[in-house]
Parts: sequence; structure tokens; C-alpha cells
Amino acid sequence: MKIAFHTLGCKVNTYETESISKLFTDNGYVRVKDNEFADVYVINTCTVTNQASSKSRKSIRKLIKMNPEAIIAVMGCYSQVSEEEIAVIEGVDIIIGTTHREHLYELVSRVKRDREKISEVKDVSRYREFDIVNVTNFTENTRAFLKIQDGCNNFCTYCIIPFARGRVRSRKKDEVLNEAIELVKNGYQEIVLTGIHTGAYGVDLDNYSLYYLLKDLADITELKRIRISSIEINELTDEIIDLIASNSKFARHLHIPLQSGSDEILKKMHRKYTKEQFFSKINEIKQKVENIAITTDIIVGFPSESDNNFREMYDFIAKCEFSELHVFPFSKRNGTKAALIKDQINGITKTLRVNELLELNDKLANKYRQLQKKPLSIIFETSDDEYTYGHTTNYLKVAVKKDVTLHNTLKSCLITKYGYPISYGVIA
Repeated sequence: MKIAFHTLGCKVNTYETESISKLFTDNGYVRVKDNEFADVYVINTCTVTNQASSKSRKSIRKLIKMNPEAIIAVMGCYSQVSEEEIAVIEGVDIIIGTTHREHLYELVSRVKRDREKISEVKDVSRYREFDIVNVTNFTENTRAFLKIQDGCNNFCTYCIIPFARGRVRSRKKDEVLNEAIELVKNGYQEIVLTGIHTGAYGVDLDNYSLYYLLKDLADITELKRIRISSIEINELTDEIIDLIASNSKFARHLHIPLQSGSDEILKKMHRKYTKEQFFSKINEIKQKVENIAITTDIIVGFPSESDNNFREMYDFIAKCEFSELHVFPFSKRNGTKAALIKDQINGITKTLRVNELLELNDKLANKYRQLQKKPLSIIFETSDDEYTYGHTTNYLKVAVKKDVTLHNTLKSCLITKYGYPISYGVIA
């Protein structure tokens, strides 16, 4: 039997797809690409925006057409919050949400036997268990993702994810460390810690926090690099910053979402900091961690964002000197408080503002790259006809002359030609 997976959305979804893939391959299934004929298709959906939900529906219908006789299983955030929208799509056999994924193999077996439609979306609002997951190999990734928590307690006004994922549940310390050890044994040089709200790891555990987990991971002898996928500014404690600064195993890169550079808009978003608190903390980080790259997320055109709010945000972003921006136009998501705000910004205004920030991003990104005068540690990942590509410790994409033997190796690289999004270099 052949099975294919189609994954939309974030690194957590990628991780969860791999964990489910293992359940099937351990039971004799052969995994094929999602553009190939398969007996079972699993679509891991996203619903972070209305567009993401639409893309999820299109993906489901596309795979049904690929093989109308295949078993179609839909899981993830979109199916969690919009089960009824998926149920009306002809050809869907199984719907589960964001919990109990470990039962999917059994559900597929039931459908094969009885050819009955199954919908098992559970209420996550009071769910307090961290579901059984285990991934020790990734189909395509050179860097390994390691999921350490699920859920979010923040309830930002633009975000549906707390309703799709439930409250914060942290993975047990021993499970995380054992999986990290297995990943290292399987040859992974870098582990990326992932979660829905990664920085909240440990809030539901007794006397064990993200700091202690980072400390324990750093003690794994053969693990070369640890990267935090994303963390909120108010979760970067002094002890975490000092640990990163003092141990070269930690990537010289932090992704810290800002979302807006206007205090008025931050308050409406229900973000838990002011812009000055944000600026003070990243200044502290830059002073303690040499050459650190700080990337961020920005939402443009949040409801009621005035021209003055936008100018305030633009100036603040320039002041922060991020190494890269991820810029998103606000997308109204049904079911969120922000969708109910009357003063929605029109699409043309959002596009113009996004373009301004993308131009600023090019300036900031190139400025940071011009500062890289010393060799940087790099893990190589892929090659094309001319070059081999990797990411440095500070998350710069660098190309060197093609050499496929470099894949999954950690080297020292000197940038000789600065550029964004790709710089070019030589092995130092």
C-alpha cells in the first residue's frame, strides 16, 4: 500500500506529519510524494488565515481527484475548527483535529475494512495531555525539528490558533532528551526546537522550564547546534540569554515576533509588551550575544492601523535593525476578535504598506550581511547544478561551489560575495 502526505503551514505540522508517517511505514506502507498515485492521502491542514483555510480545501479536492478511490484523511488546525466545512467535501473519509493523531493508522484500517466515514474531532479547550509523538528521521529535512510543546495561552486578537490547539501542554523532559539523543545518533547536526508557543515550555511542569531544557540539551555531547524556532520577547529571560551567549552550541539567531511597532496597535492585538520594552530587551541580547541575528514577524494593516501608526512602526523597525523581516498583510480570520473590528484596512493600502516594509527589509538584511567579515559555522543542506547551499549559525543562506559531499556537514565558511536572500562564500 502506498501513502502520501501533503502538509500545509508551520514547522509543527511538518513534525507531526513525520510522526504519523512513521506509524504507517512501520506497518508496511510505502511513502510516496503527494503528486504521485497513492492508496491513502493524508492532508495536514492550516487555518492561520482565511487564505490558509481556502488553500487547505483546495489541497483536499486536488488529492481526491488524483485518485478518487483513495482513502482521504484530513487532520490539523483547519479540521479542528471547521470540521463541518470539510465534512461536506465529497470524497473525504476521515476527519481528525489536532489531537489523537496516533490513532490515524487504526482509523485508516477501519475505513479499509468497513468503508465507513469517520469524524473524530475532539474538544481541545480542556485538553491537557501532550499526545504521543516520536520522530527520529525526517524525509527531506537536514535539520531536525523537535516538538517540545503544544497549545497557546496568549489569545492574541488576530489569531485562531489557541482555539485550534488548546492550552499549553509541555512534553516531558525525558521524552524530549531521549528523542534528541536518537536524532543525534541518526546523524542530525542541528535540532530546531518547535512548538505552537515554544517559549511557554514548562509553564505546566513542576520546577522545570525552557531554561533547564536548553541546559540539558546542551549537555548532549554530539549535538552540534540548537536553534529555537520562535520565542516571545517576554520569555527571553536573563538566564536564557546568558546561556545562549556562553555556549556556542546555540545558534546565533533568534526569531522574536514583533507584529507591530505601534503601542496603540500592540494593545489592540493583545500583545503583552510595549515597543520600548521590546527594544530594551533586543538591545540587551545584542550586547550579550556577539553578532546575533534577530528576525521578526510583522503584521501590516491591522484593523484601525492609521498612517501615523504605520509610520511609527516603520521607524521602530528601522531602529531595531533586524536582520530579516517576515511581513504579512493582515488577513481577517473568522472567529477572532480582530475580525469584528469595524475599521478594516483596504487591500490597496495594505499592499502599499507591505511593499514599503519589504524595501526596508532588503536594506536591513543587506546591512547585516555586510557586517559578516569573519568565518561562520554552516550546515550544508542541498545542491543544484552549480552550488551547494546551507544556513549559517546566524541563519544566513550561503552558497558555495557545488560539492554534494558537504551535505549534512558542519563547516566554517567565509562570505566572499554579500547578497540577500543568498550570499556566496568559500570553505574557510
